[in-house]
Formats: sequence, C-alpha cells, structure tokens
Amino acid sequence: MKKVFNFNEIKKDLNKVEKFLSDYVNFPHPDLRNSSQHILQAGGKRIRPAFVLLSGKFFNLNNTDLVPFAAAVELIHMATLVHDDIIDKADTRRGKPTIREVWGNKFSLHAGDYLFAQAIKLINPQRNKKIAKVLAKISVEMCQGEIQQLISTFDTNQSVKDYFYRIKRKTALLIAASCKIGAIATNAPQEGINSLYKYGYYLGMAFQIKDDVLDMQGKCNVIGKPVGSDLAQGIITLPTIFALQTNNTSAIKLTKLINGKFSNGQEDLDEAIAIIKANDGLKKSLLISKRYIIKAKEQLKFLPECSTKTSLEQIADYINEREF
Repeated sequence: MKKVFNFNEIKKDLNKVEKFLSDYVNFPHPDLRNSSQHILQAGGKRIRPAFVLLSGKFFNLNNTDLVPFAAAVELIHMATLVHDDIIDKADTRRGKPTIREVWGNKFSLHAGDYLFAQAIKLINPQRNKKIAKVLAKISVEMCQGEIQQLISTFDTNQSVKDYFYRIKRKTALLIAASCKIGAIATNAPQEGINSLYKYGYYLGMAFQIKDDVLDMQGKCNVIGKPVGSDLAQGIITLPTIFALQTNNTSAIKLTKLINGKFSNGQEDLDEAIAIIKANDGLKKSLLISKRYIIKAKEQLKFLPECSTKTSLEQIADYINEREF
C-alpha cells in the first residue's frame, strides 16, 4: 500500500473541493467538459488545495469558505499539466492517457488556456484583489520558469543556480502562493502570511527536487510515467547536474549521451541514469531537499500552536519519503 500525504485534518474539506471541481468543470462545451473531467478523474495529490485549506485553519477555524480558492489553484495546476504534456509530447500522466493523446495538441493548448481562465474567473478578482494579485504574479513567474526549461533542454552547462531558478518558478511559487492565499483569505496577520508563504516555498523546492529524483529511481507503475522521461526530453535536473560536475570519465560519457540526445534510445538513457546514480547524483539531491525541508519546518515556529502545525510538520517530513 502506497503511503500518502496526511491530510486527515482537512479530509472533509478536500472532499468538498473535489466535489466543487467536479461540478465546476461541467462546462457547456462537450469536449472541454470531457477533457477537463478526464484530467480531474486521473487524480493527483491535491497538495495545492490542501495547503490553502490548512493555512486557513491557523487563524480562523470557522473561516470563510476556502473551497473556491482551493479549487482555483488546482485548476491552475491542471492547466500547467496540460501544457506540459504538449511540450513533453507525453502520452500518459498518472498512468492514464494525456489530453493531448486523446484530443490532440491544438485542442489541448486551448483547453489548458480555458482551465486557466476559469481559475481566474473563480477567484473573482473584483472582490479578492489581494489574492488575484498573488496569482497573477505567480502565473507570470511560472511562465518564465517553463520558458527557461524549454530553451535549456540538453544544455549540459547548466548550474545548480540555473536549476533552482527553474524549479522555484515551475513548482515552488504556486505551492507558496497556495499557503499565502489561505492565510490572506482568513485575515491572518502579516507575520503569519509571510511564514506560511516561506514554508510553502521551501517545501515546494524540496518537493520538486524529490520529483526529479523519482524520475530516475521511481517505479513506472507508481509514478505514472516512464522512468527517465524528463531526462529523455533533455530536462537537466539536479541529479544530472551533480553527476556532470564530478569531472571524471563517466561525466564526460554522460555529457556525450546528453549532447547526442540519447541517439540509441533506451539503451543510452539507461546508461545515463546508471552514471548519475553511480556518481551519487540522487543522494546529493536528496540532501539538498532535506535542507529545504528543515527550512520549511523552521518557519512553523512563528505560527500559533495547534493541530494544523503538527500536520504541516508531518507533511514536510513525508516529502522525501514518498514514492510518487
């Protein structure tokens, strides 16, 4: 049995978010409705809406309904997944066919845009200006991260700093924003908003690093995609960067494999992953992820003592333990 994130404290509210999303994506256009339901039913960890809900519990246990805000951040995440699958030419996600595989690239491009627009509509910017401003800023940063990843594929000269630039924008900022939104919506003090935002940012960095490790050591039937699929697309992640920096013969071989875009297919990809593992690329990456987890937990000391703080501590500890 797979271990999952401990969201027991907000299980009922997460179920409300799931029901809300299911109802909300019941769009009039049949293909938009069916494609949106398709990606929603594929499942997911729902960590972004969970952080909206958990952050909201710190300062107002009887808070304003956070469900629409939690649903909105998940819709934005869904939109990015649809676009990612087009760029990566992915056929499956979470073990199921992607929207691009079923409906094609052109339709998927507009379907992703549609989901994003629906998320902004759901926020109701006129009434929730602060929250809309947070999501607008994060959305711009996310696009910058994705563009940087796109133009840096198969570039073996990338640094750790370059990698952090990308994952901050691709992943960490939306998780940080999710925490911030829950705090803003419940009128948290500025210190609380700042601490929750930083917690989400550090946790998001750790989360993406662990994801990049799983890309090379996870099991296909567990992570829901072929092992090494990111590397096959030329996405140079932290484990690969560490292996390339070893300056030994195997690092030279790894550089050649990447520069050759794995011309021999799976054989070259398997050899590259073996080199990365042999040079402790995965172990070194997990150590960096652990440092971010420690930083995330340090932010919790500025927050009120309650069961929610314990939940956030447990979630942080689970980041590097997870298998998917």
